[in-house]
Amino acid sequence: MVKIEIDGKEVTAPEGENLLKFLLDNGFDIPHLCYHPAVKSIGACRMCVVEVEGAKNLQTSCTTTIKEGLKIKTHSERVEKSRKMNLSLILSEHPNECMTCDMNGNCALQDLTYEYFPNQEPYFGFGKRGLKIDDSSEFILRDLNKCIQCQLCVRVCDEVQGMFIYSMANRGYKELPSTPYELPLAETDCVNCGQCASICPVGAIVEKPSIGKARHWETQKTKTTCAYCGVGCQIELHVDPKQNEIVRVMPSAENPEVNDGIATCVKGKFGYEFVNHSDRLKEPLMKKDGKFTEVSWDEAMNYTVEKLKEIKEKYGPDSIMFLSSARCTNEENYLLQKFARAVIGTNNVDHCARLCHASTVAGLAATLGSGAMTNNLLDILAANVILLTGSNPTENHPVYGSRIKKAVRNGTKLIVADPRKIEMVDYATVWLRHLPGTDVALFNGILNVIIQENLIDEEFIRSRTEDFEKVKATVEKYTPEYVSKVTQVDAKDIIKAAKTYGSAENAAIVYAMGITQHVSGTNNVISLANLAMATGNLGRPGTGVNPLRGQGNVQGACDLGALPNVYPGYQKVTDENVKKSFEKAWGVEGLPSNVGLAITEMADAMLDGKVKALFVMGENPRISDPDASHLEEALKNLEFMVSIDIFPNDTTKFADVILPASSQYEKEGTITNTERRIQRVRQGVKPIGNSRPDWMILKDLFNRFGYEANYSHPSEIMEEFAKVTPIYAGITYERIEHKGIQWPCRTKDDPGTSILHTEKFSRPNGKGKFIPVEFAEPPELPDKEYPFYLSTGRILYQYHTGTMTRRVKGINKIKPEVEIEINPTDAERLGIKKGDQVRVTSRRGSISGKVKITKRSMEGMVFIPFHYAEAAANELTLNVIDPISKIPTYKVAAVKIEKI
Repeated sequence: MVKIEIDGKEVTAPEGENLLKFLLDNGFDIPHLCYHPAVKSIGACRMCVVEVEGAKNLQTSCTTTIKEGLKIKTHSERVEKSRKMNLSLILSEHPNECMTCDMNGNCALQDLTYEYFPNQEPYFGFGKRGLKIDDSSEFILRDLNKCIQCQLCVRVCDEVQGMFIYSMANRGYKELPSTPYELPLAETDCVNCGQCASICPVGAIVEKPSIGKARHWETQKTKTTCAYCGVGCQIELHVDPKQNEIVRVMPSAENPEVNDGIATCVKGKFGYEFVNHSDRLKEPLMKKDGKFTEVSWDEAMNYTVEKLKEIKEKYGPDSIMFLSSARCTNEENYLLQKFARAVIGTNNVDHCARLCHASTVAGLAATLGSGAMTNNLLDILAANVILLTGSNPTENHPVYGSRIKKAVRNGTKLIVADPRKIEMVDYATVWLRHLPGTDVALFNGILNVIIQENLIDEEFIRSRTEDFEKVKATVEKYTPEYVSKVTQVDAKDIIKAAKTYGSAENAAIVYAMGITQHVSGTNNVISLANLAMATGNLGRPGTGVNPLRGQGNVQGACDLGALPNVYPGYQKVTDENVKKSFEKAWGVEGLPSNVGLAITEMADAMLDGKVKALFVMGENPRISDPDASHLEEALKNLEFMVSIDIFPNDTTKFADVILPASSQYEKEGTITNTERRIQRVRQGVKPIGNSRPDWMILKDLFNRFGYEANYSHPSEIMEEFAKVTPIYAGITYERIEHKGIQWPCRTKDDPGTSILHTEKFSRPNGKGKFIPVEFAEPPELPDKEYPFYLSTGRILYQYHTGTMTRRVKGINKIKPEVEIEINPTDAERLGIKKGDQVRVTSRRGSISGKVKITKRSMEGMVFIPFHYAEAAANELTLNVIDPISKIPTYKVAAVKIEKI
């Protein structure tokens, strides 16, 4: 900290900080048009000029750094005269269209004009540029007649999003942000993140969905958490209270550690239209004579309670299965698992983590003691090397994917291990294109080289881990030559990757479902943990083993006990002392001590008659679960099913009762993002129709069963689960009002834990455990009859089973139907051309769709996104599960392809 002088007053300020940022943060009114804290300052508009003692000319405060003895004047006569002149120059090229401009009332230029020209008419340029408006994009309209040359759109696209769509072209007043070859925006590589529209201070770039909707001053603003992926971006909902409709989403500038104060993706920025879609469930429905009929809440709830009680009495509590949801809040997941255990008396409660990251929880818990992301989202920028495997972040976690690209631009080396040529391959130092399902062999091979090259961290291994020698002996046979034969990766590339990762000062591992969704998913995760421990890459910024969660609250649903083997806080249901503590906390006796059923076990249990009733909250297993036709037969075999959801879907049609829920933007609560950060969810829109937040529905169920639940607000539910969940014990709504806190947070004065395992691991003895794992072939491989590998996954423009994104007009227009990715060589051999319809068949089912011929898929492999119910990829996948985590095999199956 240094002492500086501002307008004659001495203040203390951080040395090296941006002067304008400091001034704005401390309440000084400094005009600016081209500044944003998320991007580098260039001093283009010159509105933020200040007088600096000793400087001949006025200095732009946005390009001035604080140093000892700095003396400035912020509003001297000279400064004000300069600002007024600069503003006049900007206005001389600007059309006088404020009353018809969509930004009217939310325009920095308009505000400054009122401030500096309160009693006179400034000279406007009256639109003499005469440029055509670009409205080619589904989401963004560009009217460069209104451009003030601040270059914010260029900088945010370059520095934050990493797409480089814009660049400044021409000179003088004609210098404007241009697309490549001045193409319409829709014909460029633009990914519709909308950040250029968010950062534009005038009406040159605006969001098309909001045009003609409520003006800025007519909307209510609510900060909340994005309803999509596990990054948990902080956003601001702009809601028209008259229509009860979201008209715009803006990034929240308050939380740069999550999404840089500006970053969004196309789903977070524009994927809000589902909230008011006409398909929303607005009233409770009951199936009568085979058809759904609207009924009152009382009738629907009374019938649900009656049937659940009847089945429990007749068949026992374990005849009922509960599915919780990663799209619901922490409070709602806590209540559902509590209802299953304390009211019904079963541990048959699970959620979609079983299908995406159950192997993460199992693998990291076994090796490191905690099954969660070890580091925070921001410190990936501190990594010297990133090993990215089984993850396609620019499509599945776009804001974090952009941050990885930023790290690479700053000098970080990237290793990509993926059978598909995802976008991140273009940024990679080395790409390991291994055969699907050969991950353990590949990672053991990398560790083999690291050991042979003496790149291990011997001190870390000695002082902080155990059983390294067992792993060392196991990987001895995984030479680069042997691994090359198994994986089809060149031995030289394996060696290069190993040396790159092993010699890094700070190396981070980032992975997702391409690693976890295998019969060997837990072993895949263990092999990555072995790599990190062997090189000492844990417990520091820029290191760690970092799983990226798919849906918004996968982490929180796990944390709060929506799993069949643990209570909240990962406390085992088989531990008698743990069980007694929850019996005391919940005021019940005889909590079940047996491990319940996993999602991947429930279909067979339904068909066998062991499970008679299914309670589903916010899940669509008919589309998301493997071997979907098998599950459909199981759903038909149930005696009773109740579903709580916001839309009818392919699962709700099997229900006897459908209860209309409120979306994430219609309720209060918290969610926990992929970095363990507990963040607020706030109500921006009133519940649509007669829908209710899930926590209120569950509260009603408790009371109708005779278990008193008098929660008046979700904060009271948090107070309860904080008492029984040690890693959440220090969390309150007040503490996370402005900024989320990462668990473990054990006391009210605990700041939370940004990085796990800094001094010791979470295992009982404090040491990380090396676990030897061997490569085993996937349970199903291509053969003569089914000659192709099938892999499933996600794409940028849809989300999960499509229930939300496919009800967003612009998103669905861009990607309206399934595209089946086939390599050009395979397509030529099969006589298939771009756009042809093909049938893809496995031993379990068949689907058809349009072909996309691309080198992204390796020869002999087909990739199908699972978002489309009419071409459900999970008709093809097999429900062979990991014996440890019970996660299914989504990433490797054998299929054949036929032209229709």
